[in-house]
Amino acid sequence: MNSLAFIAGCLLTSVSVQAVEAARRPPTAVQTVLVLGDSLSDGFGLSRAEAYPALLVAKAKAAGLPVEVINASASGGTTAGGLQRLPKYLARPIDVLVVALGINDAFRGVPLTQVRANLQAIIDRTKKRNPNVRVVIAGMRLPLPGAEGYLREFGEVFGELAEKNRAALVPYLLEGVGGDPTLNLPDRIHPNASGQRLLAENVWRVLEPVLRGISEPG
Repeated sequence: MNSLAFIAGCLLTSVSVQAVEAARRPPTAVQTVLVLGDSLSDGFGLSRAEAYPALLVAKAKAAGLPVEVINASASGGTTAGGLQRLPKYLARPIDVLVVALGINDAFRGVPLTQVRANLQAIIDRTKKRNPNVRVVIAGMRLPLPGAEGYLREFGEVFGELAEKNRAALVPYLLEGVGGDPTLNLPDRIHPNASGQRLLAENVWRVLEPVLRGISEPG
C-alpha cells in the first residue's frame, strides 16, 4: 500500500469511527415517549407523579436525554382498550412506544390469539403513523409455580412479539416488586411508591439504550 492509499484508509477509518460515536451520543432533541399501559403504569392508588412513567423523565434528565413522557395508561386497561385509546395519541409524532398491557386480559381469560392480535395492532398502527418509532414491550407473567397451558403461554407472548417486531423487551415489568408486600399497596397487586421506583428502574434499563439509539433489536 502506497502512502496516499494508507492516508486515505486512515481517514476513512476515522470518519467511520466518528460516525459510530456520533450515533451513540445522547441526542439533543426532545424525544417523545408514549407509555400505553394499565393500572401498573397509571399509578393506581398513587398520584401520576409517583407512577413510573413520570419517574422516567427524571432519570432521562439525569442521563442528559431530554424526553417528554406521555402516560396514556388507564387503570383496568386491556389490550383491546389500549388499541381503542391509541388513535388520539397518534395525532403527534412519537419517537418511542412503550407497551405495557396484557395482565388484565389474563385475569379475564381473553384468548391469547386475541391478546397477540391486539398488541400487534397497537404496534402496527403506531408504526404506520411513525415509521421510525422504536418499540419497547413490557413483559408480564403470572408467577405461579409449575404454571402450564394458558398461564405459561401468556408469559411467552411478550418475548415472541418483541422478537417478531425487533422491539426491545423488559423481561418482567414487576421484577423485584411482584409478591413483595412491602412494595405493594394493601391489595398486594398494585405497587406502592417504592414499588413504582423499582418499576422505573426495570423500564429504564431497557429504555435508556433505546433513547441513545444503541439498543439491540429483539
